[in-house]
Amino acid sequence: MRPSTIAIDGPAASGKSTIGYHLAQYLSYLYLDTGVLYRAVTWAALARQIPIEDEGAITRLSEYLPIDVLPSTHPDGRQYTVQIEDADITWAIRTPEVDRAVSPVSAYPGVRDALTRQMRQIAARGHVVMVGRDIGTVVIPDADLKLYVVASAEERAHRRHLDMQRQGKAISYNEVLAVIRRRDQIDSSRETAPLQAAHDAILLDTTQLNMAEMFAKVEWLVNGYS
Repeated sequence: MRPSTIAIDGPAASGKSTIGYHLAQYLSYLYLDTGVLYRAVTWAALARQIPIEDEGAITRLSEYLPIDVLPSTHPDGRQYTVQIEDADITWAIRTPEVDRAVSPVSAYPGVRDALTRQMRQIAARGHVVMVGRDIGTVVIPDADLKLYVVASAEERAHRRHLDMQRQGKAISYNEVLAVIRRRDQIDSSRETAPLQAAHDAILLDTTQLNMAEMFAKVEWLVNGYS
């Protein structure tokens, strides 16, 4: 028997999204990177010139914003397509501006409540790999299998910097490292659903692992589930 609901948590660029997508493909499950919902709200707030510090306005925005996450529709390296009102914002939510603002937005209790409700509805259908920062602790604490994926800040910044270079974005490694460290601090110290491993999560350190090694490890964990 394989797990029907898989929760994968961890800090930014730890490898959790890569692992989650691979597992979803391997198992023919739905893949949901829950961070895209928070990024979509952040992008929409910036596009509407809503101050990031205006918690009330951003919370109201999250409650009515029509966000859709669909299977990939373009052969440009994306793992899914994110839409707001039929507008494709898949790459727009991956800008440095959104990177800098998404942690404060994701810390707002009202925003988390609104988006958590959507996530739980999806998880209730089963056969899902859900990736985020509080999936195993808050969103679906009864998930069949929980993984907590980590890597050093330097390695994570290196990965994110390479991704941005491939996308043609001009940003230095030191800038990316600063954003990673700031985001870690915000995510782990917020009052609502701080970033932490669930007590029954399996810890997976990917600092020294290449993709093939990561995939082999998680496939072994899934196949050994009982």
